[in-house]
Amino acid sequence: MRVRVEAREVHWRWYGKLILEDGRTLLLPGDVAKWVRVGEELRLVTRSRARVLDWDDYRLGRTDGTLLWPPFSEEVEHPRQGFSGRALYRYHLRAREARFESDFEAVAELEQYHYASDHETVALWRCPDGEVQAANTRPPCKSGEARLLEIRGSTPASRFLILELTERLPFEPRIVGYIRLDPPIPKMHRRLPNGEVVRDIRERVFPKDWLHPTFDLKEALQDAQNEGELGEADWQELTERVLDRVETAAFRIARVVVHPDYRSDGLGALLVRLALRWAAERRVPEMRREKHLGCTIAQMARFHPFFEKAGFRYLWDTASGRPVLAYPLSEEARRHLERFFAEDPVAREHQGRLYRPRYGQVAPLSAPIRLQRVVKAYRSTLDLEGLPEDVREVLLAFGVRRRRIERVVLREASAEFPPGSVSVLWGASGAGKTTLLRLLLGEPPDAGEVARPEGRVAAYLPGEVEPELGERAVLEAVYEKLGDVTAAIEVLNRVGLSDAVLWRARPKELSTGQKERFRLALLLAERPALLLVDELAAHLDLATARRVARGLSKFVREAGITLVAATHRPEVLEALEPDQVVYVGYGSVWAETKNSAH
Repeated sequence: MRVRVEAREVHWRWYGKLILEDGRTLLLPGDVAKWVRVGEELRLVTRSRARVLDWDDYRLGRTDGTLLWPPFSEEVEHPRQGFSGRALYRYHLRAREARFESDFEAVAELEQYHYASDHETVALWRCPDGEVQAANTRPPCKSGEARLLEIRGSTPASRFLILELTERLPFEPRIVGYIRLDPPIPKMHRRLPNGEVVRDIRERVFPKDWLHPTFDLKEALQDAQNEGELGEADWQELTERVLDRVETAAFRIARVVVHPDYRSDGLGALLVRLALRWAAERRVPEMRREKHLGCTIAQMARFHPFFEKAGFRYLWDTASGRPVLAYPLSEEARRHLERFFAEDPVAREHQGRLYRPRYGQVAPLSAPIRLQRVVKAYRSTLDLEGLPEDVREVLLAFGVRRRRIERVVLREASAEFPPGSVSVLWGASGAGKTTLLRLLLGEPPDAGEVARPEGRVAAYLPGEVEPELGERAVLEAVYEKLGDVTAAIEVLNRVGLSDAVLWRARPKELSTGQKERFRLALLLAERPALLLVDELAAHLDLATARRVARGLSKFVREAGITLVAATHRPEVLEALEPDQVVYVGYGSVWAETKNSAH
């Protein structure tokens, strides 16, 4: 049935009302209610005869068919492939518009991880007595409970799509990311490579009415201030007037935030693709015009390709030097973009590509590493000299006096490690995995031969050979070794250190698991031909260990690094997708080929 809106109320982002002319009230989030104009005619579908319709009691849409309520929601499965293309594990996720107070609290918590956040505290909270506090999580009030007032940096026009895990381990967060969509910014100028500034660049490429009228509270505020002072009620009315005017065929991705532990698994690009579907299907943020174009202004796109992985193409730099990327949602938009790339001299050169990997290939091993009939034994003498009397008495009671220990760890063992391959050493504790790594590192065998071609070697054998963590911040330390900040970020992302806030941390501020990943990054920063790692991911939880092993395996193969890693964890073995598993035990070594690539 057709209904007409008599009034709207927006109390919080998650709570609002539409009052209809027939006297009924529709409850829905304020982020939806604010985009419905008073006097607008809508289509309402309901079986309820109640005067107040709750969220689940109705469907609401515009007369052109645009669905306003229920909110957008999509279940997705996100498989993560290894080097071979086989799915190693998968995420079960739901993307949906933020609608509950707890959703926006999760957004505020995630906002702390956003690269571009200018605020030490990212949210404003209001106490029952009216006091407003800035905090990242719910602050204490003198009486009652604080409510989330606003997420700093967002605008009244912002819409939020959250990504939640529908299947998760008990310790995993429910919401692992969000994306924020806004109307286009009011003005944009372009800075050319020669420093010249081209004003109003978007209107030279796309139809002006795709970008206007947009949400421009600053201009409206200046006009209102010229007419007199603004009270709180006037401010609310001004905001509503500006929201009512917005009607564009474009939108802007203003934020993409993924929990740092999940960034290396492609959830950023997934969120962007889901947001594109949300915008195309629901015409967000204002839900009025068909959307032709999505855009973003993102400095971090120079250092991470997830926008380009989602299909965005680089256009130009703004006058302030930030890159602008765009995605066409219609054939008409695609034609405008192709014309720009064909006719603009600068765009003709870059053709929409901004990010370029910088780590590249290492100087690889020139031949396989070969162990031929290797013998390795350890000999020691144990006696009671120097022990406390009580300890001596106990050992004597068990018949322990003086003992010469001779243990043969490897007995005429032979193995081969092809250049550029990934090999996993597998065996029980004490079987000889670490001994084999020592031989590969250069310790001489008692008999036989270890033939290792020339090439840079980096090794992490905990307690024996470890990269020095130093005192420099994480990103600085990796950058210092590589001499290229983009390459340093590549390395950190691949070992699961994807939080830009963490890049500023000193080693002493890292957890044990973070230190392990930092050590891996320092080893890769050496650009080794051969990487040796004992007990890979020993200090990481199952999910993180799997992500790190998958990222490391793909990275070393792309770079041409030969990796030999010891582990006893099945999930690490699976995620590494080794070319061979080298079983070590009872003095023997034997290899099983897993991947025919080498």
